[in-house]
Amino acid sequence: MNRIILGVDPGSRATGYGLIAAAGESLLHLESGFIALPAQLSHSQRLTRIYQRLESLISRYNPEALAVEAVFLAHNVQSALKLGQVRGVVLLAAGQADIPVFEYSPLTLKKAIVGYGQATKTQVLLMVENLLGLTLNNHNTADALALSLCHHFHSRWPQRSVSPAAI
Repeated sequence: MNRIILGVDPGSRATGYGLIAAAGESLLHLESGFIALPAQLSHSQRLTRIYQRLESLISRYNPEALAVEAVFLAHNVQSALKLGQVRGVVLLAAGQADIPVFEYSPLTLKKAIVGYGQATKTQVLLMVENLLGLTLNNHNTADALALSLCHHFHSRWPQRSVSPAAI
């Protein structure tokens, strides 16, 4: 396998991560899961936990790219602020390791994985399981793996490649 891609699904309660290795049509699941962020931790402790875990994964696997969702939904301003801070930590971890970050809209992600931009989270999870031969029970993990797969699908054909800002 010649390409390793890390997908991250930022969340203030759980941050999903998924690493795949890819070579042409061959895909291999390397590691996935979520970083649990218990309510008893302060927000700064949660951010530190996310950073340390991502730093460890990056150090171990040396991914060539990090894929993250471009837009997020928040129920209120406070939630948006916290989620933005989590995204900032994800970007910092990638930047510290000099890993390019690629952002994909939810529509692009769902089209790449399911073939339908209005797919449900369950449909995305089932397709990720099918593509990687896994059984998953967590949407954060499935979304992170979907981001890794989405980046692989969008970056393997030079004529279809676009800059991260355009996606």
